[in-house]
Amino acid sequence: MLEDLLKDTEVIAIEGDPSVGIDSLTFDSREAGRGTLFFATRGTRTDGHRFIDSAVAQGASAVVCEELPERLDPAVTYVRVADSSVALGRIASAFYGHPSRRLRLVGVTGTNGKTTTATLLYDLFRKLGYKAGLISTVTYCIDDERRESTHTTPDGIRLNAMMAEMADRGCEFCFMEVSSHSLVQHRTEGLVFAGAVFSNLTHDHLDYHRTFAEYIRAKKLLFDALPAGAFALTNADDRNGAVMVQNTKASVKTYALRTFADFRCRIVETLFDGMLLELDGTEVWVRFLGRFNAYNLTAVYAAARLLGAGRDEVLRELSGLSPVSGRFETIRSSDGITAVVDYAHTPDALQNVIRTIDEVRKEGQRLYVVVGCGGDRDRTKRPEMARIAVEGSHTAILTSDNPRTEDPEAILAEMKAGLDPDARYLCIVDRREAIRTAVALARPGDIVLVAGKGHETYQDVGGVKHHFDDREQVREAMRME
Repeated sequence: MLEDLLKDTEVIAIEGDPSVGIDSLTFDSREAGRGTLFFATRGTRTDGHRFIDSAVAQGASAVVCEELPERLDPAVTYVRVADSSVALGRIASAFYGHPSRRLRLVGVTGTNGKTTTATLLYDLFRKLGYKAGLISTVTYCIDDERRESTHTTPDGIRLNAMMAEMADRGCEFCFMEVSSHSLVQHRTEGLVFAGAVFSNLTHDHLDYHRTFAEYIRAKKLLFDALPAGAFALTNADDRNGAVMVQNTKASVKTYALRTFADFRCRIVETLFDGMLLELDGTEVWVRFLGRFNAYNLTAVYAAARLLGAGRDEVLRELSGLSPVSGRFETIRSSDGITAVVDYAHTPDALQNVIRTIDEVRKEGQRLYVVVGCGGDRDRTKRPEMARIAVEGSHTAILTSDNPRTEDPEAILAEMKAGLDPDARYLCIVDRREAIRTAVALARPGDIVLVAGKGHETYQDVGGVKHHFDDREQVREAMRME
C-alpha cells in the first residue's frame, strides 16, 4: 500500500486514498499504468509536473508532486511533498525492501579515479570469495552478470532495483561510483552507506555546478549523509580531502603517498608493465602505472581493510588485479610503436597520464597526444586541455571527442585559443583520421596517447551515437602501417 511506502518520507498533504496498492514506480509518464506511482520531478530541462495529466491518463494510481495540479482526478491519490526527487529515493528504497541495508554499500566519489577504485574493489572482493555488485561508468555488475551502463550513478528507482537483485542473489557488498550530479539530484537519497571514499577534486563539471565551491559542496554531500558506524576514507594529499569529512558522523580514515596518513604508500620502482609499491610497510608488485594509480590502489587497500578483509590476503590479491578497460590500456604494434588509450577527459587526468608516460619512456622516444573535448560540457577546460597536450608532447593532434550538439570546429577553436603560434600541433576534426595520423607520424619506439574516450564504444555527433572505439581505431591504424 502507498501509505506503507511513505513512512520515511516527509509528506505535506495527501489527496485521495492512502491505502491504494502500488505495483510499480516511474518518473516517465509514458511508463505509467494501473498500480503505478508517478513522480513529478523537476529536471534541468523538463519539469515532471507538466506530465501529471499524461501519467493519470495512462492509468497511474498515485502521483507524488510538489504542486498539485489544478484538476484532481478522484480516482487518483496525490501526495504533496517538499521535494519530489528526495521522496523518489526514499520511496524507491522502501518499495524494494531497503536493499542498501541488506548490503555493505561503499560509495566512491571525486573527479578522477572513481571508476578504477570502485571496479578494483569489486574485482578484489570477488577474488576474496565474496559475491559483490558494481555500479560504475563502464558497467553494472550483479555478481558475475554484466549489464550496459547508462549513467555513472543511475536514478533512485534503478539503483534500488539493482541493489535488490544483488541482495536477493546473495551479494554481500556493492561498490558504486557516486557522481556530483547524482548527489545534487538526490539520486542516492534513502541509501545507507557502509563507507565512502574520496579520491581527489580537480577542474570538471563547472558547466553544471557553475563554481568550484559548488562542486566541492556537491561531493561533500555524500560524506555529510554517512551514518555513525560507517567509514569516511579520504585522500590526505588532496587539499580538499579534509573538507570532505568536516561534518561527517562516520569514522574518518586517511590515505596518502606524500603526507602522514592511516594508510600510506610509496612508489619504489616503475616500469612499462607495472610498479613496485611499498604499501602499508610491505612491498607489492602491481600491473598498474602512474602515481594516480598508486592512489587508487591505496584507496582500494584501505577500503578493503576497513571492510574487514585481512591484510595479507588483500596484498596478495592486489598484485593479481588488472587495469580497468580504457584506463591506461596499452596496445603495441609489430614495429614497436606503443599506444596508450585512456579515459582522461579533465586537465588533471590528462596531465597525470602524460606524467606517467614520461616516467617510463626513454630518451629519444617521442610522444604524440590525440585529444579532444566533449560538446555541451564544461567549456572552460578546453584551452587548458590543449595547452597540457601541446606542452607534454612532441606533437599534439587536437580532434573531436563527443561533440554532441555543438559544432566540432567551434570546439577546436576554443581549444586552440591561447596556444603559442609556434606550438607543435595539428587540428584534425575527424577522430579516426587524427588517430591514423598520430600512428603514421610515430616511429618505432614512439608512444601515441589517445585520450578522452577510453572504454567508450561510440561517438556522439549531432546528438546521435555512432559506433566508435579508440582501441579498434588504433589497432586498425597500426595494421595499415
